[in-house]
Amino acid sequence: MSTFHVMTNATGNIERPAVRQIAVADVFASLREGYEDFREKPSHYAFVALIYPIAGALMIGWSAGVELLPMVYPLLTGFALLGPLMALGLMEISRRRELGQPANWSNVLDLFKSPSLPSLLMMSAYLVTLFMVWLVVSRGLYLSMVGDYPAPGVFAFATGIFDHPNAWAFLFWSNGFGFLLALVALTISIVAFPMLLDRDCGAAAAVGTSVRASLANPVPVAVWGLMVALLLGIGMATLMVGLVVIVPVLGHATWHFYRRLVV
Repeated sequence: MSTFHVMTNATGNIERPAVRQIAVADVFASLREGYEDFREKPSHYAFVALIYPIAGALMIGWSAGVELLPMVYPLLTGFALLGPLMALGLMEISRRRELGQPANWSNVLDLFKSPSLPSLLMMSAYLVTLFMVWLVVSRGLYLSMVGDYPAPGVFAFATGIFDHPNAWAFLFWSNGFGFLLALVALTISIVAFPMLLDRDCGAAAAVGTSVRASLANPVPVAVWGLMVALLLGIGMATLMVGLVVIVPVLGHATWHFYRRLVV
């Protein structure tokens, strides 16, 4: 186990790669390149298998009488926190395409042989923790400010929320907390996951580089976050059907955005 490492690289050092200053145009260029990767290597079939079981589980929960309605919004929005984790395979396909290597889903399984796997698992644990915190706090805010018994049916439930005297306070505090968690997740992961695929640098270097890249490019990174939120919102508004294309495109684009941010 002498080669096992998480926070540092294999030699015990913490790298500090240079970061570039980019423009907002680079955000849209990365999205275009992500779409090109998606068109060349269609990856939506894997996301069909992922998205629809989630939707099915929610529907089964409702039909079984489980009070999931208050958690639908936190669940759907919270999955954005797990975006980089869910997109690892897509980033790997883009990385392989860039290097001229075979880029099929079978090749993505080589991730499990990567020397960066322990660091990737640690970063994944960070994001899963943020996701769980979001769910717990959202549920707590709902119970303390609105109540435990939603009206049956989606529309009746939504009407009941907005008619409640604490409606706007609940929406303000829950969305404000969600925004802070999303900001933390964006700052620590926008570079970290693709960087760990690109080089065996350790989690500390990956997170540090991600934070430095975000601080050096606050406007492009903010625009990137807004575009991700907007596109995911559009995908959810289509009853999640649009996510079959949007999520893969964003996953591929994340790799290209990283390549623009880090030397």
